[in-house]
Amino acid sequence: MPYTVYLKKNEERRLLAGHSWVYANEVQKIEGKDKNGALATVCAFDGRYIGKGYINHASKILVRIFIRNDQTDEGSFYYDRIQEAWEQRKKLGYENCCRVVFGEADNLPALIVDKYADVLVIQCLSLGIHQRKKTIIEALVRLFSPRGIFERSDVAVRIKEGLPLEKGVLYGEVPDEVIIEENGLKMSVDVKNGQKTGYFLDQKENRFSLRRYAKGGRVLDCFCNSGGFSLNAALTAKEVTAVDVSEFALKNVMKNAELNKITNIKTEQADVFELLRKKRADGEKYDLVVLDPPAFCKSASEVKDACRGYKDINVQGIKLVEKGGFLATCSCSHYMTLPLFEKMLSDAAKESGRRVRVIEMRTQAPDHPALLNEEETQYLKFFVLQVL
Repeated sequence: MPYTVYLKKNEERRLLAGHSWVYANEVQKIEGKDKNGALATVCAFDGRYIGKGYINHASKILVRIFIRNDQTDEGSFYYDRIQEAWEQRKKLGYENCCRVVFGEADNLPALIVDKYADVLVIQCLSLGIHQRKKTIIEALVRLFSPRGIFERSDVAVRIKEGLPLEKGVLYGEVPDEVIIEENGLKMSVDVKNGQKTGYFLDQKENRFSLRRYAKGGRVLDCFCNSGGFSLNAALTAKEVTAVDVSEFALKNVMKNAELNKITNIKTEQADVFELLRKKRADGEKYDLVVLDPPAFCKSASEVKDACRGYKDINVQGIKLVEKGGFLATCSCSHYMTLPLFEKMLSDAAKESGRRVRVIEMRTQAPDHPALLNEEETQYLKFFVLQVL
């Protein structure tokens, strides 16, 4: 008999508004008996039907709802859902590279599918999705006829689901290097060993926007990774310095520069926190400073320390900007909310002793849509500030 999960009184409000996650501590009782990872029905305290999702007794997120009607996950369910997501991306003009499926925002919680030219990369981040991997791969092959499909389920959230970290080829052939086209630039992506699924697709439009701020100037790109911001800036800048602590990342920057015959980029291997202070001590000034750090907080308990880290680099970044120049600064942690990020920037501006105004506020690319009532899906903050 399938599981039926009954919530405590009033715990259904968030779910009826569109949120997907049912936390274990919100549950009054569970009836029925089934396998872990099975499709379970979720009801309000009074028995009202809310939806269905996969259950995992090992996780704090007991159920992730993705069916709100009388449908099941059988037959062509996954093919239809993924096809719907792909059609939406094509309407937005995406083709060569994009996020095809963005978990909850595409009504497929815990499933990520990224397209890099003719190679697909997937992440299965919950027990239920992990158990249906074969069905998902079959749907992807039918839809895309890819050269290969690679799994990058090597992320810590899997441990919370009671799952091992997994990584490897699931279908066809996957090369060590995939060449994609983004904003008219060629980029080499290492889907096997690169960050996340190989590349940060969510910053595509933000990278393009830098071209107007870099015109004719000196640019310092910090936490540059494989050089997405650096290359876009280099198309209009006088010179670009790309900085990262990773030698592997900096080699990728130069490889991508060579792919596009860009010659005005140089790299520096350094800890950004230390480098910003050294640059300031040396009297360096830049027309554009880019700060795109990794997530400083991956849990709510880390927010306070993360705020200090963000403030530190932003104070130093502002001080390095020429009068009238720009600071492009980001946070990719959903725990660092927009109000928190804005307050941090305000505090950083005060401490820097400079007058600063906001020129642009942006977020993740449209192939990473966010649900209005599921704040976890709205995670990227991107500000362009002008230092007066």
